[in-house]
Amino acid sequence: MDKKALSRRNFIRTGAILGGGLLVSFRVPLPGRVANNSQPGSSDGFAPNAFLRINPDNGITVLLAHAEMGQGIWTTLPMLIAEELDADWKDIKVEHAPAAKDYFHTVFGIQITGGSSTTWSEFDRYRMAGATARVLLVQAAAKRWGVPADTCRTENGYVIDGDKKISYGELAREAASLPAPQNITLRPPAQWKYIGKGVKRLDTSAKTNGVAKFGMDLQFPGMLTAVVAHAPFFGGKVKSVDATKAKAIPGVRQVLEIPTGVVVIADHFWAASQGRKALDIVWDQGPEMTMDTPQQVAAYKKLVLTNGLPAAEKGNADKALATAAKVIETEYIFPYLAHAAMEPLNCTVKLSADHCEIWGGLQMPGVDQAAAAKILGFNPDQVTVNTVFLGGGFGRRANPASDFVSEAVQIAKASGQFIKMVWTREDDMKGGYYRPAYVHKLKVGLNAQGMPAAWLHNIAGQSIVDGTPFAAMIKNGIDGTSVEGVADSPYLTSVPDHFIGLHTTKSPIPVLWFRSVGNTHTAYVMEAMIDELAHAAGQDPVAYRRLLLKDHSRHLGALNLVAEKSGWDQPLPQGHYRGVAVHEAFGSYVAEVVELSMEKGQIRVNKVTCAIDCGLAVNPDGVRAQMESGIVFGLTMALYGEISIEKGMVKQNNFYDYRIARMNESPVIEVHIVESTEKMGGAGECGVPPLAPALTNAIFAATGRRVYQLPVMNNSSKA
Repeated sequence: MDKKALSRRNFIRTGAILGGGLLVSFRVPLPGRVANNSQPGSSDGFAPNAFLRINPDNGITVLLAHAEMGQGIWTTLPMLIAEELDADWKDIKVEHAPAAKDYFHTVFGIQITGGSSTTWSEFDRYRMAGATARVLLVQAAAKRWGVPADTCRTENGYVIDGDKKISYGELAREAASLPAPQNITLRPPAQWKYIGKGVKRLDTSAKTNGVAKFGMDLQFPGMLTAVVAHAPFFGGKVKSVDATKAKAIPGVRQVLEIPTGVVVIADHFWAASQGRKALDIVWDQGPEMTMDTPQQVAAYKKLVLTNGLPAAEKGNADKALATAAKVIETEYIFPYLAHAAMEPLNCTVKLSADHCEIWGGLQMPGVDQAAAAKILGFNPDQVTVNTVFLGGGFGRRANPASDFVSEAVQIAKASGQFIKMVWTREDDMKGGYYRPAYVHKLKVGLNAQGMPAAWLHNIAGQSIVDGTPFAAMIKNGIDGTSVEGVADSPYLTSVPDHFIGLHTTKSPIPVLWFRSVGNTHTAYVMEAMIDELAHAAGQDPVAYRRLLLKDHSRHLGALNLVAEKSGWDQPLPQGHYRGVAVHEAFGSYVAEVVELSMEKGQIRVNKVTCAIDCGLAVNPDGVRAQMESGIVFGLTMALYGEISIEKGMVKQNNFYDYRIARMNESPVIEVHIVESTEKMGGAGECGVPPLAPALTNAIFAATGRRVYQLPVMNNSSKA
């Protein structure tokens, strides 16, 4: 299959696993690799493939082809190997893998953490890695004992035959000398002891006792700290700089102009930041200085009055609207959103004449490696990339432009110093690569029974892949990430006449995928509109959705479970109200019910009940944790999330004016997992999309007002 022809959604559909089937593009370094592939620093160890290493002390190290950024794969991927290896969980250790082709995504064709794809994409590859090691260890034990291999069994890190027992570590050298086995059989579900069960997270202790190292924590002898003065508006360039005062600050070593601004390099962050404040820079404002949010919204609102390029089309929506029993017309407005991860961007670079070493929290280490090599005129194998824990990513650290890594490499190249580049929270907030702003315009016609019979829907907003290596995802002018969740909505399959159009806009404001990508706005529009249609038809919101989703069993299963667990048909306490939403994203089906109350005119979200069908839940505890995370993330986005532009400059600075939902605002959250044998989907992103529409549908139940513009706290009703 031609990867270039795959949309982001088709990546998931073609790559997802059904039962024990193999992934397309399945690649594991098994029979083609020699078994004695020991890793550096473990010459006596046993590394049968790129994902596993067993040392003589019985330590078992799993190498992650993906990055741990809070989503729990530091635990889930080792579960897959431990299951097939029949290892003792206490012996498992984990490392991030280096940037290398062995760790390319099994479908995407690059090394990447994204798209909620880690678990399903690695389900077979990591189990196969563990099973390969187990077979070799059994063969080594059988050879030592002079018995047939089929008389031996394994248990908790030991090979056993009768009363004989030997640890995997003791067999490491002998197993490393054996040829790679053929025709390996994976264990059936009936024998699983880890998959589908809860286990202790392997990164919890390190992240609570301070041992875990994030990019911001790194300290090395001889390392200096670098901060960059960027243009305060998009498109700005340095016109002139006077660094006299900055250089006079104790600890400041160098002040240099680089392609992205002016860098101050100092002994420590305080000196560097004070040096930056002392710079006298005159900026060339560029042609985009006058851009602001109201102008952009007005332009988008004008665009969606006309039909865009067709993303989905059936029948004649205009003609059907003219004969509809009732027409509902709405407009939805969405702002730019910042990723606002807890750890601001940073990158450490050590450069010599013929080698570069990089440390950072990276979602696409191979892309960053290639970007660094290009800047330096090196081959990629002259650049070593060390991935450390990410203090949140949400897509920001998977930038095809490799912006912050490239900036750090430029600093090291220009200065000749071993540096750690640090962005402050304000740098991060104003530095760009946001979720795009969008406007949707809808006209929906109902028939005499109150069901949608005509649907005309236009969208305006920037493409996140145009101009990037992922531009091949654009088909017939349509960036699928702009329309996912609408163009393929299950609600439209029963609408005989519908049209979904897209106007792709241009802007100097850089944009990027965001947690749940296009679903951040499309799910809101669809679920808010369906709720409004249910009200217009005089029907209960859940009952109305059941009618529309009767042929979509996985949507319906999640919806029915959340209705049951939330007590949808039961009376609420006085002053409490509910809203519901259901949406598929990244191969998983999530329904959420928000229960809220109004306290002195303010919204108080009391409880969120969630149901998810993600196929096999490899780590149910991890799935629940990700649903909880996505719900709180979605609550922030819905209530407060907004980046606004004035005269080409971002107005927001830090968490005081880009608010994050606080602990005292977090609701009680219940997560229920649908028992499912369907294709596996993701968990990291799919909990986000239903939250905002479920919230505003509950607001309507409480106040009678619809919310047509997010965030809620700034835009509570339609004019």
